[in-house]
Amino acid sequence: MYNYVVTAHKPSNVNLSVTGNFTSASHTNLIVAKCNRLVIYLLTPEGLQPVLDTTIYGRIATLELFRTAGAEKDLLCLTTERWKFCVLEYDSDNGELITKAMGDVQDRIGKPVDSGQIAHIDPDRRMIGLHIYDGLFKVIPIDPKGTLKEAFNIRLEELQVIDIQFLYGCDQPTILLLFQDPKEMRHLKTYEISIKEKDFVQGPWQQQCVELGANMIIPVPTPLGGAILIGEQTISYLNGDKDETKTVSMSFTVIRAWGKIDDNGSRYLVGDYFGRLYVLVLEHDGSKVLGLKLDMLGETSCATTISYLDSGVVFVGSSFGDSQLIKLHPDKDEHGSNIEVLETFTNLGPIQDFCVVDLERQGQGQVVTCTGTMKDGSLRVVRNGIGINEQAAVELPGIKGLWSLRDSFDSEFDKYLVQSFFGETRVLEITEEELGETDMDGFDHGVQTIFCCNVAGDGLIQVTETSLRLVSGTMKTLVTEWFPAQGQRINVATGNAHQVVLATGGSTLVYLKVSGTEVVEVKRTEASQEIACLNVSPLGEGAERGESNMVVAGMWNKSIVILRLPSLEELTTESLGGEVIPRSLLFVTLEGVDYLLCALGDGYLFSFCIDSATAALSDRKKISLGTQPMILSKFTSKNTAHVFAASDRPTVIYSNNKKLLFSNVNLKEVTQMAPFNSEGFPESLAIATETQLTIGTIDDIQKLHIRTVPLYEQPRRIAHQESSRVFCVCTLKVSIDESGEEQEEHFVKLLDDQTFEILDTFKLQEWENACYCISTTFTDDPAQYLVIGTAIAVPQEPEPTEGRILVFEAAERKLRLVTEKEVKGGTYNLNSFNGKLLAAVNSKIELFRLADSETGGKELVSECVHRGHILVLFLQSRGDFIVVGDLMRSISLLTYKPVDGQIEEIARDFNANWMTGIEILDDDTYIGAENHYNLFTVRKNTDATTDEDRARLEVVGEFHLGDLVNRFKHGSLVMRGGDSEGPSIPTLIFGTVNGVIGVIASLPKEEYEYMLMVQNALNQVIKGVGGLRHEEWRSFQNERVPYGRESKNFLDGDLIESFLDLRRDKMEEVARLVGMTTVEELCKRIEELQRLH
Repeated sequence: MYNYVVTAHKPSNVNLSVTGNFTSASHTNLIVAKCNRLVIYLLTPEGLQPVLDTTIYGRIATLELFRTAGAEKDLLCLTTERWKFCVLEYDSDNGELITKAMGDVQDRIGKPVDSGQIAHIDPDRRMIGLHIYDGLFKVIPIDPKGTLKEAFNIRLEELQVIDIQFLYGCDQPTILLLFQDPKEMRHLKTYEISIKEKDFVQGPWQQQCVELGANMIIPVPTPLGGAILIGEQTISYLNGDKDETKTVSMSFTVIRAWGKIDDNGSRYLVGDYFGRLYVLVLEHDGSKVLGLKLDMLGETSCATTISYLDSGVVFVGSSFGDSQLIKLHPDKDEHGSNIEVLETFTNLGPIQDFCVVDLERQGQGQVVTCTGTMKDGSLRVVRNGIGINEQAAVELPGIKGLWSLRDSFDSEFDKYLVQSFFGETRVLEITEEELGETDMDGFDHGVQTIFCCNVAGDGLIQVTETSLRLVSGTMKTLVTEWFPAQGQRINVATGNAHQVVLATGGSTLVYLKVSGTEVVEVKRTEASQEIACLNVSPLGEGAERGESNMVVAGMWNKSIVILRLPSLEELTTESLGGEVIPRSLLFVTLEGVDYLLCALGDGYLFSFCIDSATAALSDRKKISLGTQPMILSKFTSKNTAHVFAASDRPTVIYSNNKKLLFSNVNLKEVTQMAPFNSEGFPESLAIATETQLTIGTIDDIQKLHIRTVPLYEQPRRIAHQESSRVFCVCTLKVSIDESGEEQEEHFVKLLDDQTFEILDTFKLQEWENACYCISTTFTDDPAQYLVIGTAIAVPQEPEPTEGRILVFEAAERKLRLVTEKEVKGGTYNLNSFNGKLLAAVNSKIELFRLADSETGGKELVSECVHRGHILVLFLQSRGDFIVVGDLMRSISLLTYKPVDGQIEEIARDFNANWMTGIEILDDDTYIGAENHYNLFTVRKNTDATTDEDRARLEVVGEFHLGDLVNRFKHGSLVMRGGDSEGPSIPTLIFGTVNGVIGVIASLPKEEYEYMLMVQNALNQVIKGVGGLRHEEWRSFQNERVPYGRESKNFLDGDLIESFLDLRRDKMEEVARLVGMTTVEELCKRIEELQRLH
């Protein structure tokens, strides 16, 4: 009943994009809107670099950049689907967005436009024009200083507006309107806008009866002026003068996006719904258009938005597949294309269906999604954490230390892997991809090694309890040996290419300079405490082979001390508090920020920012990464530095947008890790566990790992069958035949669940759509079946009157049709129900059993039917209870009475909700998603006193998600550790149109109430971008509740988890507002929730 909603994968559908100079006058920026996310990129020679990724408290409806008179950089104007607008400026000093203006353009009356809001800014920056209600055009005047004035509405006679644009080079602000009349003819009309009269004045020109498929206007800048009208078969240039109208014809297509190449508007890119990209050229003499030319450049993802950046580089944003950064070349390649894809931006949207599986059988859930439309269709395998791809493994229990060594100091590749055991040291050497044991003459193999590294001048260092040995890198013989004072032993040691610092006798700190020929003691000092760990890694990007100007020591009195080199004077002391000593320290530079990381013996990690000149520490944070002692080591992947924390929950620490992020590694327990970049195993890691040594490469460093399986057709439904290790996928293929007509074909495909190769394909009949598929069993039948529900959608019929239920067996990895049942309608949903099959057929629910037929095969036999719905889209069952999601009649609860063989309704939600998904949270609580992007929960009134109350499902929770959910499934994205405290929290996973994978966790009441206080405190500390309020964004709003109702019994996990990214002073402010708590306690509780995804 109390639910925590959090997104594991943020929205990735690109809806809008604009380019300009937003972060600075000299920067070229790309600004992208992904549902309620705003991402700002900077164009660099290496590609697009993210500058800011921020959440907007609203679904972004429109984006426009504009520049006020005398300004050096652009401002961003955005509107949301709930009629809020704001003007934003980038503050480069703090890296934040500042709100320059904000407001609400909602009217008390008016029918919101069906086809999406339109908002444009007059080219001469005199006003913002908005079309958000049918029959009204709203104007926000802008004065010469760039200040926004009070908005007003102008009545618009044309009710069915298709597109509106401001024209260039007009004395008065002038709009060009494309609209459809009641006879379904389309026309163009211009209006001048008089700010003084607050009304329209008849415009300079109009054009009656343009192409019926016309759907888009492109305004052309001066000196040419006028506009381009895009249809389905023609593209025309118009400017009011009949003689100057120019048209180019094309084969039938639907253009979805356009982008301007030249500032003078002589070339445009246009993209159609099949992903074809064209260039449209206006041939002109400088003032007059002489003709139009259209050339196809090649194929991209199906474009939703096109932004030309610079020097032939174009961003193609897609909400149908992956977005792309492409480069246009003047000459065609061997495939006849002028396009080179530079970068691909993964997009999971639209997720039409998914299943949760444990393919590796490790207790780690993976989500396999049906993603993308038409040719961009694919399956995506999404799993949490970073995978290690094993290259070699050997049984080697008891490794206590692990280091990689190069053959010579300047060598690029590692050649040796040194393993330290209790009482001995072994060395593995790599030769032509083979690892074999070798002896190093200069090493002492009969003792445990404490530290090992390459040093400048081709030397190797081995530190043991009794001595430091300098070995020749070329001859592998002993050059010199350094001993501690009489009777003392070396306890800990650290080093780099030029320096070694070690502790002897517990608390004596010794600093040595090393080279290939000598070891020189520079300084020693007595510490006040015993030393537990040391680090002397040089700070700075690419400084691995340099020297460090300081050393850090972890002490037994739970503090860390930073000392200057070579003088060993104390610079900084930081007390860690608590009961546990530090076990591992690391200086590291990530994304240009210098950090000191300190791991404790109980799995906690402290992170500090450090000033490399003064050693001053700031921004102290503490996070729990495991429960056992942890060892930190630095490694490089794809030229970027990261940190590996080896413990019972191994973790990679990395930086993104200058924030430290933590991603778990999909291994059970790691005791030691060393980077091992050898010729045979490039960019690999050597990983030791209690029992074995593994060498493997690491996946891309990110929280979620996504693998793409392209299908080149649209996947609509998916089911996994564990017993036969296959996926059943229902797909739709759209192709264009020779006459230019669209052809649709529907298939049922069988795929191997490891390799994803297609094992078998079954083609459905003409017009037959697959609506649902499940893997199920029937009573008294050991076989597992795949059942497909279909609807035969004949074009002229408003609703399917025929459909089929197909029962397949995945025998010998082929689809064998066992039986089929014709039904009178579309089979929209299927459910395994106590050894039988429950089917939703149009407005009724029917229960089938599988019986032996007279001919010796099998057949589906109907047992009972329940009617009384509008259109049953969703079914879920538990025991004898059936939860139904209806097209427009919300959720109802039915029960099956086996004695009577009847299904009866026992309760329903009497609100009108248009459902997009349902699931059962527990025996009495059910969750639903509806088409106004809301989630709500209903509860069965079992203890009500009257029959009337018992027949009503009570709404107990409401929340605005801001995205359309297509499917809920029970499951988890994370490995459930057996050592986690407290009861396990049940989770649901959901997938949405914008590519969100979200998690809903049901919390105990006390936890909910505590986190609600945290959420309210965060709302006081974190202010929404553009003055938008979190409470309004999450309020439940639809046609019945036009002004929104406050969300209840739901928590916004994204907001709560943003606490972990706040600056320390903000964290303390939140803790003070919550009361009776500390920042550490808050971090701990929020990190526990973060582990749910």
